[in-house]
Amino acid sequence: MKDNDLKKNIMLLKYNKIKAILLIPAVTLLLLNSCDKSEDAGNQIRLDSFGPTALRGETIKFIGNNLDKVTAIILPVDVEIPASSFQSRSSTLIEITLPDEAVKGGFITLKTPQGDIATKTALSILEPITIASISPATVRPGSTITITGTYLNLIKAVTFAEGKKVTSFGSQSRTSLTVTVPLDAQTGKLTLSDGETIPNNFQTTDALTVKLPVITAVSPNPVKAGTKVTITGTDLDLASAAIFGGNKTVLKNAFISQSETKIEATVPDDAQDGKLNLAAVSFVKTESPTVLSLVVPTVTGVTPNPAKPGSIITVTGTNLDLVNQVTFGGGKTATPEAGGTPTQITVIVPVDATSAAAVFGTKANNPNQVKSADLTMIKPAITVLPASSPLDQQITITGTNLDIVKEVKFSGGTKVTVTTATPTQIIVNVPLGTTTGAVTLVAKNGDEAVSPSALTILAEVPLFTGGFPAVVKAGAKITVTGTKLNLTNEVIFPGGKKATRFGDRTATTLEVFVPDGIAVGTGKITFTTYGTDITQSTDINFVELTPVANAALVFFDFNGTGSKDSWWGSVSLTTDANSLDGTKYGRINGSFNGWTDLFWRNSANNFPGSTIGTSVSDYVLKFDINVLSPITDGNLKLRLSDDGSNDFWYAMGPDAPSSQQQGTVAVTPGWITMTVPISSFKDNYGFGSNSPTNLSIVKTFGMAFDNGASTVDVMIDNVRFQHK
Repeated sequence: MKDNDLKKNIMLLKYNKIKAILLIPAVTLLLLNSCDKSEDAGNQIRLDSFGPTALRGETIKFIGNNLDKVTAIILPVDVEIPASSFQSRSSTLIEITLPDEAVKGGFITLKTPQGDIATKTALSILEPITIASISPATVRPGSTITITGTYLNLIKAVTFAEGKKVTSFGSQSRTSLTVTVPLDAQTGKLTLSDGETIPNNFQTTDALTVKLPVITAVSPNPVKAGTKVTITGTDLDLASAAIFGGNKTVLKNAFISQSETKIEATVPDDAQDGKLNLAAVSFVKTESPTVLSLVVPTVTGVTPNPAKPGSIITVTGTNLDLVNQVTFGGGKTATPEAGGTPTQITVIVPVDATSAAAVFGTKANNPNQVKSADLTMIKPAITVLPASSPLDQQITITGTNLDIVKEVKFSGGTKVTVTTATPTQIIVNVPLGTTTGAVTLVAKNGDEAVSPSALTILAEVPLFTGGFPAVVKAGAKITVTGTKLNLTNEVIFPGGKKATRFGDRTATTLEVFVPDGIAVGTGKITFTTYGTDITQSTDINFVELTPVANAALVFFDFNGTGSKDSWWGSVSLTTDANSLDGTKYGRINGSFNGWTDLFWRNSANNFPGSTIGTSVSDYVLKFDINVLSPITDGNLKLRLSDDGSNDFWYAMGPDAPSSQQQGTVAVTPGWITMTVPISSFKDNYGFGSNSPTNLSIVKTFGMAFDNGASTVDVMIDNVRFQHK
């Protein structure tokens, strides 16, 4: 017996068992009716039951009374079985063969002389779909396959691997089905689906093999980017794209030629080493058996060497037409000039390139870098330097390669940017503050050249040895020491403010008071002589501060004096060049998120509130502050508190009440003095309407950060009350 016949017999055996089970209730019903109805023995034609489920070509039985009088049976839809075609007929049983034309889901009608008898149960036809074979088992996309089996006329869809569904067939019968393999089909098992509301799926036992393009050889190898490569193999006409190393794709419409056995394509300019892949329409890839290597340029010479920054160099070698970028020392890049050949290119050296091997890159950015020998950069040199010059006077420096100089540095730490230069000459002004010494040329690439001789400064100006503070405020006295200080005519502060108050003025000492209205921030003091020569101080941080009027009302000075800085929190005591008077100040430096204690008094600690008492309208709160980083979110909050039941707040920051310091706490131009009226402190975290009326009961004062997240970098000192 053949395997297919064996499968069919097993399937039929299963359905016969099902049919037998389904008939049991009908037989039982027949027996019950025979017992209960005496008229069954009469002439009435009656159908008691029938087998509603059967395989096509099998027998359906009808059980009842006087069934030998039935003249025909009508199966859905309108398939008539005359009595002469019954397999058997008796008074209690009719047997018929289920024809192929009958359809399931409809009711059966028995034709009798007493009228039509319709079944109460619809006909259910068992149609066992089976798959016997697929031919051919290996196919090319677009070709036709034949599927054989049983009841294939019921199939509505064939789904290939990866969900590729086909619903249109070439031919279809109960035993065979032909379907065209989609161009993007992939190897895998097929799934057949019927047309049920909830489809039944039937999967093939074996996979259908869909052919792919196969590469056997690629030539030439190595290959030069931008040239033709030939791919040989089988089924190459199925390729939709060639994918080179670096994932560089050439689509089939860009192929030079394509057949089943050969593809010709142009290698992309930016392709890299790697195996060549061919992609089918299904996106499935096949790769070459070996790596396809890309030709790289070689460099045999670079002239001139040494090279001058900003000049042209000539590079010789092979495959230099692949080079699209040259990287010089210092990471400075340039592209080859037009007109290059495979054996020679020219490149302009960047003006800021440093000495190092040049690296030649291609569009492929090949990791196998091609380097030249070390390329040395020519440096500027001084041949003639003036022997002497007054300050702020023009001098001419003679030398070689001076057109690549960006800066001239003088002794004394002064320097000037070059704006007028030729290859042999630089003209610059000697800046104020220059002292006698050598001159250094700084090239655009950072190379330096020092003069062989010194430049003597001819200046009848004061020479300072000390006394310039790092930080100073208006009204403060500055005592400068040095020589020739008696030559000073005018002392001019930032903002053009001339000094009007002096102390001692001798050859070695000069005392001068900082005038009001100076420009706040970092600046220099300018000294003029009676001979109109000019010299300047070092950088000084000029701050705008209000002097402490009453030291007894200072309750935070951060100097470690016990009662005036008994605190806890995040503030640190610091002494550095930013100190106002050489003593410590408070430094708050960190990133805060939400409530953070910065500094607080412990209980009263000699807090001077009793001095003010109820005279709150006659006093203000003052403190010196230097904000180094803007507070963009949250607030700095000040609090006056008694025993904790009465708190009054003043806030500075974006979330502060509009009546207080609302908005970003911006960077200050150095130290400034903040003034806050006591009436600006409000209850309800600063949003209320009540202010302190008696400072005698205040025991706690401090600062915290709240209501946001921000970097805080603030210097603070001399927190105090002051009479208006």
